[in-house]
Amino acid sequence: MQRGLLTLGVCATLWGAVACGGGFKPSLYPDADSLMAAAVAWYEAGDCGKARPALTQLVFDLPPRDARLADVRFYLADCLSDGGNRIEAAREFRRVADEFPQHPRAPQALLRSGDMNAELWKRAELDPTYGETAMAIYREVLARYADSPVATQASQRITALNEKFAEKTYKAGNFYFRLNAFDSAILYFRDVVANYPRSEFAAQALIKLVEAYRKIGYIEERRETCEHLRQFYPDAPKLDDACPLSSSLL
Repeated sequence: MQRGLLTLGVCATLWGAVACGGGFKPSLYPDADSLMAAAVAWYEAGDCGKARPALTQLVFDLPPRDARLADVRFYLADCLSDGGNRIEAAREFRRVADEFPQHPRAPQALLRSGDMNAELWKRAELDPTYGETAMAIYREVLARYADSPVATQASQRITALNEKFAEKTYKAGNFYFRLNAFDSAILYFRDVVANYPRSEFAAQALIKLVEAYRKIGYIEERRETCEHLRQFYPDAPKLDDACPLSSSLL
């Protein structure tokens, strides 16, 4: 009876009473082993509606250092992610890696924690806090689990996030460019080139730099930027328009 009241209280707090439905009755499972078996069966069958409250109960029933908690928290995080609760999912994945760092699931759990944060940064122009958190976690994966197969995935995620950060910085530069605030625009475009030279926005930022320098009459800076473009980004769109081969037009 006490277990049932605790489960209902936890579920009401985290997900609402509806999530605790689906036929889960704590009284049917006299011990953690039987509840674990049922929770895993539901999870593997793809029924998070039943698995989630059972997994939540196991978090309270299992001893703190019980190795099975790594699986329980991982499955719970996966169900939370499936239900769209990425903030809680990120926390649960993180706890797997922090509380059981040597567990086989730990590298994947840490990676998934980064993924949850990355997905919360929906558009480049929005607040990048979640993206910054994801970046830190992916780098942590590389530091802690360099020999794990997930290290390659973390590197790929970092590349994708850098592309998004480059997009954010480039769009900020364009915002100031449209306001004719060219000095501010130049700072952002330079930032793209300096910090994200391999992104698809690097060449675009250089083209915009050339235009900004032309607007404010910075002849030497424009010439140097064109030389950089032709050396490192020879296939940049609109390169010939921005940087005519005739030096007299610079």
